[in-house]
Amino acid sequence: MFLRPLGRSAGAALVRAADERELARYQVLLPEDVTAEQAGAFALGLALGGYRFKVTGDTPDARTKSVLLVTSAPVADAVAEALVLAAATALTRDLANTPSNVKDPAWLAGAAARLAEGVTGLTAAVRDEKWLAEQGFGGVLAVGCGSARPPRFVELTWRPRGSAKAPHLVFVGKGITFDTGGISIKPADGMHLMRTDMAGGAAVIAALLAVAALKLPLRVTGLVPCAENHVSGTAYRPGDVVTHYGGKTTEVANTDAEGRMVLADAMTWAVRKHSPDVLVDVATLTGAMKVSLGVRTGGLFATTDSLAEQLITAGSEVGEAHWRMPLLEDLADSVRSDIADVKQAPGGPGAIAAALFLREFSGQLPWAHLDIAGPARSESTYDEVVPGATGFAARTLVRFAQNYA
Repeated sequence: MFLRPLGRSAGAALVRAADERELARYQVLLPEDVTAEQAGAFALGLALGGYRFKVTGDTPDARTKSVLLVTSAPVADAVAEALVLAAATALTRDLANTPSNVKDPAWLAGAAARLAEGVTGLTAAVRDEKWLAEQGFGGVLAVGCGSARPPRFVELTWRPRGSAKAPHLVFVGKGITFDTGGISIKPADGMHLMRTDMAGGAAVIAALLAVAALKLPLRVTGLVPCAENHVSGTAYRPGDVVTHYGGKTTEVANTDAEGRMVLADAMTWAVRKHSPDVLVDVATLTGAMKVSLGVRTGGLFATTDSLAEQLITAGSEVGEAHWRMPLLEDLADSVRSDIADVKQAPGGPGAIAAALFLREFSGQLPWAHLDIAGPARSESTYDEVVPGATGFAARTLVRFAQNYA
């Protein structure tokens, strides 16, 4: 019998073994008592366990092309749903793994728009740096001003027919296509991994496509502020005061805390333009979260117990672990600034301070922040995960929307 954790692991182990033997097509006889949930988990592992991303001019190795699952159990719908979730994870991995000499803000925004083309009910709008300046997206512009490749803002909109009065969810994903740290520059070791610093944005893009594929009967908007954080004579500086969309001002303390700067603009846009029922942001935000929870569990902050529980449950159902972290009120004053409304990086517990900063832009809505700095990347193979970008959080967002519908 395949249990849910074993189901993903077993499917992934099988496809890896088959790829080593260059088996392109094969059949799997499932146990007679297999449940739909177990079959779905097994299919998810099959679909993702053999994932590879390699830029090469060589002929790729032979690998699995198709697998026929043989069973008399009614599992077809669960397997089909699992493949949609797997496709969302794989797309998130593809976008995050793409090298940053290719993947600049315009490329990422353009990829999102192209993927949305022709999908009934799903539309994409890409805004350039001129629009960002006109609207006053000071955080995105500040982070992007050090790069010769200007920022973009992506808005994906899922509006199925008859959904005018349906619940409305907004997902916001950090889209930093490469992060040097800016003037507060990062160490050389590990900087190459910053091509995946837009993994949160990739998860949002993939989640919107999956929501459309599943034809969920609710409204979902995906917002991805895209920018490169570079070092140059035009880069923003520690000590700057930045005015965000909506007028709130931020004192910059560390230019490597750029993710929260772009999220602040996008979250305020979500609040003022969409007034959703729920606002969720997802970002590879803080190294402190990796220290707290390691590299297989995401940190979750939420303003309501019910929202935290819904997201943790959604992640558990699709094999992604989240642990709730506290929004400590005794630290709330630490994000206040003497020369601006808020301070971007006040010190203290880094992940909590970042979440408290973002809360200032949540507009009193039910809001959750997913800090995926740890599980968004992997150095090893486990379950359905392979080294590189993991695609973490895309499935959580989709299942959360499914359960909310």
